[in-house]
Order: sequence, then C-alpha cells, then structure tokens
Amino acid sequence: MKAFGNQSSTLPSTSSVADAIATSGLWQVFGAGAQEALAEQLKTGAASGDVASALQDRGLIPAVQDATFNVAPGELFVIMGLSGSGKSTLVRCISRLVEPTAGEVMIGGENILTASKKRMIEMRRNTLGMVFQHFGLFPHMSVIDNVAFPLKMNGVKPAARKARAAEVISMVGLEGREDAFPRELSGGQRQRVGIARSLAGNCDVWFLDEPFSALDPLIRRQLQDEFLNIQEKLKTSIVFITHDIAEALKLADRIAIMRDGRIVQIGTPTEIVLNPVDDYVREFSRDIPKGRHMTLAEVMEPFDGADATGPTLSTAMSLEAALADCAMTLDPVAVRDGDGKVVGQVRPEIFAKALARAE
Repeated sequence: MKAFGNQSSTLPSTSSVADAIATSGLWQVFGAGAQEALAEQLKTGAASGDVASALQDRGLIPAVQDATFNVAPGELFVIMGLSGSGKSTLVRCISRLVEPTAGEVMIGGENILTASKKRMIEMRRNTLGMVFQHFGLFPHMSVIDNVAFPLKMNGVKPAARKARAAEVISMVGLEGREDAFPRELSGGQRQRVGIARSLAGNCDVWFLDEPFSALDPLIRRQLQDEFLNIQEKLKTSIVFITHDIAEALKLADRIAIMRDGRIVQIGTPTEIVLNPVDDYVREFSRDIPKGRHMTLAEVMEPFDGADATGPTLSTAMSLEAALADCAMTLDPVAVRDGDGKVVGQVRPEIFAKALARAE
C-alpha cells in the first residue's frame, strides 16, 4: 500500500518498471517566473506546504503540490476532491497536456517529461487513452467513423479500423447505432462513443476526467456498471477523476483525496471510509454506510475447529452483506479465504458492535 501524500520533493523517485504510472515530486505552478521561483524554493529543503506558501506570497498559484504516487498495472486509481482542488490539473500533468513545472512522470518505465513531441504523439496514438466530460465528437461523422478516427490517423487500413471500431462499439453497448450521428444520440450514448473512441487503439493507460458528471443519475449508474465490465475485460491501468465519493467508492481500487493542490490521503475505499486521515477526508464519507465497506477480515475471530456449517462467508464480504446472510443463525459461522479455506469465524452478535464502532 502506498503512503499518504504530501511527501517531500527531496524523496528519491518512486518509479519502477512494474508501475503503469509513477509520479515523483510533481508540481504545477501557474504565473510568470514559476519555474525559477519553484526551483529556488525547493533548494531550501523546506516542506512542500512551506514552499507552496512562499510561492503564493509571490502571487503564484501552486495548483499541484509535490504529488507522488504510483498506479499498478491494471489498477483503477481514482483522484477526487472538491472543485479547485487540483485533480484535473494533476491528470493533465500526468498525460502532459500541460507541462509540469517540476517533478517526474513515468509511464511504463519511460519518463514522458523528457519525451519529444513526436514521441508524445506516438504515445497518445498507441498507449494513452483519454476521455473527458466534454468528449468532442465530430458532428459530421457517424458513430463508427468517430470511433475509428484515431485509427485512421494512425494509418490503419479502412477494413481493419472499421472492424476494431465495431468491436469497441459493441463493448460499450451501442450495437445498431453505428451509422447514427452525434445529434441523434442521447448524452449517455455520446459519452459511450467517447469511451469507445479512446479504447479503439488498445490503450495501456487510460485517463478519464469526470466522464459521467454531466449525465442523469440513472444513466450515470448504468455507465459506471458498463465501465467496470470493460475494465474487467481489458485490465487497463486507469486514472479516473471525480468529485463524487459514491462514484469513487464504487469504481476504485485505490483513491487519492486532494485538497488545495495536495494529495492528503491515498488508500483503498475501505481505508478512506473507515480511517480518514483528517476532518476533510472524513467529511467526504460522512453519509456513507460504514458496514458497506468494513469486511469480515477485519472482525473475524480465530476458527475454533467446529463443523463449518451455516452460510458461506468470505473474508472480502462486507458486514452489511454478511449480516443479511446470517440473520437467521445464532451460531458462529466459518469465514473462508479466496481459495475456500476456513480462516476464521464470526459471531452474528459482533456485527452490531463493529458497525457501532465504525459509525
């Protein structure tokens, strides 16, 4: 598990060829003379908070401050925070849509901040997929032509790009709409086209900046489910931006919480909900049912060797789900690991106590 944010820029690089993405000491400072001012402050060895304050005193805006984190291959890493917290600026730095002021960004072991313009074009065509809230479809092109456009730009022959476009259109649930134009689609359907277009090139790393935030709640939930299905099939490494804690908890393997340009906590959904690092993080999950994120692994007792009868429970099962399964039993129930081996037991009466502690 990665450490909390707000690390010092003097730390050595955390990058590894095993990481899909690794950033180290990443800063984005806006304003005249930002690069020189930041370099001067970093030489002092001051903490990142003090560096940011000094930059602000000069009239500069430290939009991203000393961001250091890793994304594992196939991981769905969510960055969230309030409006203005720096999350969108951070993802633009990682994808180099804006040039960071300082730091390191490694993608697949390659430092993209030193890559040439030609190399970045190549990576965006073959390695990096991007989806944003405003997905920018070509209004004069059909769905299939919009999806196939990146392949056309990459020199893929017409038959091959049409076949690939049809494949990803089916993946996002738009079969039968291949010849429709964007004006003939709903907002949710247009968003699906944007997702399909970013997937057409078989990207290794996928950046999504609030892709569902403009959609109605029902369509949003449907697209979240579709998105998880796609991720399960493709195992793409994903950085997903949202300001919605429920969306983050549903989608993420891990979550990074940002405030005022800094990463203040990185953790699994369970860690974010049950062990918030401060009141700011705690407020995000204040209305989230804790039993939905506390697992049996956290409350089970050693197995006493009795016959393993009753409901089938697993260590990853939430207390909320386990309580429903155990509602009709008073005896201890065995808990099994992913291989089906009994690794502990739970007594139904402990559920209420555990939930009370969590709340």
